Amino acid sequence: MIRFRTLPLAILLSCAGTAHAEDLLQIYQQARNSDPTLAGAQATKLATDEVVDQARAQLLPQIGIDLSFSRSRSGSNGSSQVALDPSDPTNTVTVDGITRTAYTRSTGASVSQSIVDISRWTALKSSRYTAKAGEATFDAAQQQLMIDSAQAYFNVLSALDALRFADANEKALARQYEQARQRFDVGLAAITDVNDAKAQHDQAVATVISNKNAVDTAREAVRQLTNQEPGEFKHLREDLPLDHPTPDDPAAWVDVALKHNPSLQAAALQIDVANANINTARAGHLPTINGTFSYGRAQTWGDTRYGGVGTSPIYAGDPRWGSTVTLTLNVPLFSGGFTQSRVRQSIHQRDFAQDQFEVGRRQVEANTRNSYRSVIAGASEVEATRAAVVSAQSSVEATQAGYEVGTRTIVDVLISQQTLLQAQSAYSSARHNFVMNGLRLKQAAGVIEFKDLEAINALLE
Repeated sequence: MIRFRTLPLAILLSCAGTAHAEDLLQIYQQARNSDPTLAGAQATKLATDEVVDQARAQLLPQIGIDLSFSRSRSGSNGSSQVALDPSDPTNTVTVDGITRTAYTRSTGASVSQSIVDISRWTALKSSRYTAKAGEATFDAAQQQLMIDSAQAYFNVLSALDALRFADANEKALARQYEQARQRFDVGLAAITDVNDAKAQHDQAVATVISNKNAVDTAREAVRQLTNQEPGEFKHLREDLPLDHPTPDDPAAWVDVALKHNPSLQAAALQIDVANANINTARAGHLPTINGTFSYGRAQTWGDTRYGGVGTSPIYAGDPRWGSTVTLTLNVPLFSGGFTQSRVRQSIHQRDFAQDQFEVGRRQVEANTRNSYRSVIAGASEVEATRAAVVSAQSSVEATQAGYEVGTRTIVDVLISQQTLLQAQSAYSSARHNFVMNGLRLKQAAGVIEFKDLEAINALLE
């Protein structure tokens, strides 16, 4: 059953009341209502469904009404003897050329029905597999939109964090630069300290500008996805749960993916389509039986001209309605090798579909395992980068204190400040990547749902 782009009322209500700031559910709702990629996937799905109706129509009666009008002309140029008076055939005259002109008007209706044609039944079977493959492809597009929406959202959060850290770093380096100048003015520092601090501060200013542009770029990606100008974004809360996947076994996730991944299901259905097409091609060798019933009448009139001597009318009599029943048996004997070629072509296409399925199966398995490992490693990475931020902050404070008492140089202070910026950026990326890797694992397994976005949205504040 196709799932239309309009969200259920419960989902819309869950997004209400937060218009002051964008959250993940709002972004996904807007994307689902306006994303042209998903709309195109839905249109393709609906178009694919029509293939079943078209194939079924070939098995149903075909009814039509025929109206035709024709004109025919014939004659001879030689001399001949004709009787102008049909009541006296002995009274003949010699005429130089005869011209006959006849008009025919026919009206009728017909009903034709395929009685035996295996190819039409196998084509119907193929169309049903094609429709199921289209539905699986549409499911994959819906799941991909969840990933795209979440990725676009967290790209904005990562860019905002990077800008926040860069701005804090720039302000800290500005203080260091000012402090170095003051120490130089009173003779407590060399001019090289001032130059080093200025160089680092100038670089920090450039980084802030670059990060502002990155924020605009990330927000533009959201606007492109939703076709709306985004507002403020909620951030991921600090106490992020670092739970392992359930089940905590990569083999179990692979088993789920091989059964439920919609892209893999679509590839498997393409094999079924190809097998049905082979049977359709082979049915070209089999006899077919068709029945036709027609009912109609025809009227003919005209005249015959006798070489300038005279004319006589042509009248076929009073037209009467009549019916005809036809049963046609067609036994194919030889088609120039066309049928055999179609069979071979269909077999090659089936082999290609099997190869594509194997490629997809390996890719799905690899993606599932990689996503699982990324989630496991990501939990440890979040903890490690969090500790690195704490250590870097302590290092900055200790180095600054040492610089003020003369045991550390300005270079040490600048390096520690840079280390803090890198640790903060790594921590932000690790948190966002951990959340995204969890979604990608469920996408690879084919089990990602709206409730997964709801769970992540609950982590925003």
